[in-house]
Amino acid sequence: MKIIILGAGVIGVTSAYYLAKSGHEVIVLDRRDGPAKETSFANAGQVSPGYSTPWASPSLPGKLFEWLKDPKHSPLKITPRLDPAMFKWLLLFAANCNRHHFDVNKGRMLRVAQYSKTCLDELRQETGIQYDNSQKGLIQLFRTSQQLDNAYNDMRLLSLYHIEHSLLDTKSIIEHEPGLANAQSLLKGGLYIPGDESGNAYKFTKKLAQMAEELGVVFQYNTTIEALEATSNSILSIRTSSGRMTADSYILAAGSYSSLLLKPLKLDVPLFPIKGYSLTLPLTNPEAAPVSTVNDETYKVAITRLGNHIRIGGTAELAGYDLSLHHNRRLPLETSFSDLFGPTDFSKATFWTGLRPATPDGTPIIGNSGKFKNLWLNTGHGTLGWTMACGSGRLITDMVNQKKTEIPSQDLSLERYKNAWI
Repeated sequence: MKIIILGAGVIGVTSAYYLAKSGHEVIVLDRRDGPAKETSFANAGQVSPGYSTPWASPSLPGKLFEWLKDPKHSPLKITPRLDPAMFKWLLLFAANCNRHHFDVNKGRMLRVAQYSKTCLDELRQETGIQYDNSQKGLIQLFRTSQQLDNAYNDMRLLSLYHIEHSLLDTKSIIEHEPGLANAQSLLKGGLYIPGDESGNAYKFTKKLAQMAEELGVVFQYNTTIEALEATSNSILSIRTSSGRMTADSYILAAGSYSSLLLKPLKLDVPLFPIKGYSLTLPLTNPEAAPVSTVNDETYKVAITRLGNHIRIGGTAELAGYDLSLHHNRRLPLETSFSDLFGPTDFSKATFWTGLRPATPDGTPIIGNSGKFKNLWLNTGHGTLGWTMACGSGRLITDMVNQKKTEIPSQDLSLERYKNAWI
């Protein structure tokens, strides 16, 4: 079968690799000049199944009140705009901020993320792929007693899905991460997830794209996707800057831009870009840096060691498709790192921004589009595209092949939103 994949980020490339391995003729289109040049380029670097948690939670309304009191350091910023899509998304997001939906959504996310880690482990064993990868776990740091209390529900769900974890006191945190010694007075505790890991998503995607090419995948870069052309129930072709292209099936893995491509087809997808930022700086003082990766629950910031660099990623901004760098958004990143690891010279840091394709419930959309029999969706992974990439690629491959997926997947499709729009 001939398959065209729209998007060459980590989701599109993993999908291409697994589809090619199963015998398909695969073409991948992307407007950039290479793979992983957008959201996958400089993300936080975490492969963190145990930290797979929806933003929509029962505790979020209270956090919003605290963040509004300190907008400079707030991990969330909403730019007011007359945007019906954002308004609808926020309504659905708010509807998920309760215990029942949180548990359901987190369960789905844990299922996909844990499966994806298994797939990544198998891929690494089969190919020997290297990408500044490290398997030294993750510690979620709590600065307040309330954060510590909230962790107990997360631990309940981790236990339910058999994900190894432990609650650490401050002494144990320092034993795992000696660089945090000077921040001991700030910490109330931490949730340690030894199975989580880290790695450079850009390096991974670039190398996997090369492996996919060896399997026969054709990557057509510098190609803008202008429109999907369809009948009432099938995609006929894709109009691109290089001309029309046809295939037997199409997989949409265009991240935040997926919903824009589907809108002319009158297919509503509850997907909205959540703008995130990162800083990447040279590792100059290993003693004042994480051994692997830590997450600061207060600032919603992830700090990861990637080879000879430190990646500091976080913040969430609802500003549509604006990719401009707002330097005031560096402050939460810099403050979090300096609080935890001491005063730091950020003058050599590379500042970057990308758009995370977020669903209101935090769960990706993986499956057939429903309206068009030969259109498949693999998008909406939010902050966890890197964490869920290999599993998502395997799932969509099994679905296209009409093969039973290795984990339950029916509730991952767009169908779960069928009655959600107002």
